[in-house]
Amino acid sequence: MAVALLWHPQAPPEVAPPPVASSAPVLTSHTMTLRDGRTASLLPLGGARSSALTARIAAELDAATDAVTAFWGDGWRRDIEIVATGTDEEFAEMGTPGSDIAAATTSQRIVFSPGAAAMSDGALRIVLRHELFHYAARADTAADAPRWLTEGVADFVGRSPQPRPGPALAADLATIPTDADLDTPGATRSLAYDRAWWFSRFVADRYGMPTLRKLYLEACRPGHPDVATAIHDTLGADLTQVVASWRQWLSG
Repeated sequence: MAVALLWHPQAPPEVAPPPVASSAPVLTSHTMTLRDGRTASLLPLGGARSSALTARIAAELDAATDAVTAFWGDGWRRDIEIVATGTDEEFAEMGTPGSDIAAATTSQRIVFSPGAAAMSDGALRIVLRHELFHYAARADTAADAPRWLTEGVADFVGRSPQPRPGPALAADLATIPTDADLDTPGATRSLAYDRAWWFSRFVADRYGMPTLRKLYLEACRPGHPDVATAIHDTLGADLTQVVASWRQWLSG
């Protein structure tokens, strides 16, 4: 599908206007059918650089969709919309947060920032799967869902497993991050995402991946209880016990 943004000069009805060369950009989106039958529309807004990024995203989409479905199940939206912005202003206008992040998911689409074009293939793979999970889970996720859990589970879907860090780092990592941690650029945010990811890894390893999904749905759904109640009801232990078990697991 092609979308052309052109200016047409007016002329008297009886006179055909001459051809006019337009300097406005021609924006072309690419729609593809994935192997699971979903359709994906990819729109680059930033010229050749964004077009190259959407081509890389297109090459990763089948595997990314499979990863999301393997965790979440197949009952999520059949249409996917992805936009690669060309400027920080465009990224902000799409309703996304600050320009220091690679991508964000709104209620309608996944939006990549201009800086995402410089990501390595491995980093792009993680970000795409992370955001695609947010896209898939959007209908079942309340606006006030605990962010550390939504981000940790998205990273669980996006990241490959790594060896547990051992006792030297276990105490520091076995801490539930705050929203302020997740919003602070740099090392604080990186550590917060690691903590959230390691918690999701722990739950999946100790209780099973279906239980991690059940915890997400219980703690993040519209009308959800508080996190401590959701953890108790899903994992059968109070939050203090679960964090202690998490620390022991990280040490192993």
